[in-house]
Amino acid sequence: MLGSYSRGFWLMCLSSFLFFLSFNLLLPELPDHLAHLGGGEYKGFIIALFTLTAAISRPFSGKLTDTVGRIPVMVFGSLVCFVCGFVYPWALTVSSFLLLRLLHGFSTGFKPTGTAAFVADIVPAEKRGEAMGLLGVTGSLGMAAGPAFGSWVAEHFSLNAMFYCSSAAALLSVLVQGTLTETLPKAQRRRFSPALLKLKLDEILEPRVLAPALTTLLCLFPYGAVLTVIPDQSRLLGLTGPTKGLFYICYTVASLGVRLVAGKASDTHGRVPVLRWSASILALGLAVLVWSPSVPVFLLGAVIFGIGTGLNSPTLYAWTIDLSHPERRGRGVATMYIALEIGIGIGALLAGWIFDNQATRLPWVHALSLASVLAALAYLLLGVRAIPTGVPAAEADVATALAVGAPEEMV
Repeated sequence: MLGSYSRGFWLMCLSSFLFFLSFNLLLPELPDHLAHLGGGEYKGFIIALFTLTAAISRPFSGKLTDTVGRIPVMVFGSLVCFVCGFVYPWALTVSSFLLLRLLHGFSTGFKPTGTAAFVADIVPAEKRGEAMGLLGVTGSLGMAAGPAFGSWVAEHFSLNAMFYCSSAAALLSVLVQGTLTETLPKAQRRRFSPALLKLKLDEILEPRVLAPALTTLLCLFPYGAVLTVIPDQSRLLGLTGPTKGLFYICYTVASLGVRLVAGKASDTHGRVPVLRWSASILALGLAVLVWSPSVPVFLLGAVIFGIGTGLNSPTLYAWTIDLSHPERRGRGVATMYIALEIGIGIGALLAGWIFDNQATRLPWVHALSLASVLAALAYLLLGVRAIPTGVPAAEADVATALAVGAPEEMV
């Protein structure tokens, strides 16, 4: 299986690992850092502002991915991470820190859009789910290693050293991207000009992918909420120092364990059946987190939530690409990412508002996330037509698009 993918695919996986390592290694330390600056009541904005600019930039990154090229879009996103890592030590007020979080969000508004389109260009349609699972594994490894590595650097060296390590990882990601060959056909490529930043209405959202986009929004809402409150919940349960990032490690290891199986399963059985199972498991994990009086129960919730995410993520990517027109692939991916950022951003904002640094309110945060996932499950069961087992995924998902209301001429 592993040998059937090209050198370009594996280099993209390495680049993805370094990129996710770059900004995830900051996450466990940022809430305490903001509180130290005097902005403890703004913890919900750490994730929300980041996702706001990511969402705003998605239509632009989607259009540029389909016109200028996949690689320039990825390089720009990684360079944003590189620059922001160097600026964090100088952001010594609450307002400057929050402004930097806003700017940092442009990184994920660009890099993953170009990455998904690049991988879709070089991987056969019948292996799309499996490939997205492999790509997700490398990204998740970066997400898993980041929090633990960042906390270790901050504890043994300094917070500023952690910020500079974030920059170094982003720079390495850029260098890897420099070894890749552009996959956007020359006939479609245009030189960048400010005129390309003017968007028409049909360049903001891709109607073909509204079904996976809505599912993404509802299933990713809990992720924003979890990122916001887990550092405090970990501390309240006695997880400090090197163990502060233990939730993230358990969550990510569990996610890694199922991603390859999940991607391949969706290639065989269709995207929607796998997503129904993933939503059910996500709901179970969140139900455990609603009641987590001890570290073992808390980490059990992390594992179950990670399994649900491992089933969910590569399948949503593959479903989105299945429905995207090849010449608008970047915009299709961007639409899905807009929904992702909206879900994460709203989840983070509401989590910060509900939690308000009061431990007794943590169960309410997870209960709201549970309600969002149950809404996704209801949509997948009632709003999307069942896909029969054995139907090729791409063919089946055209039928799905028609079932949820996409015009026939668009599929």
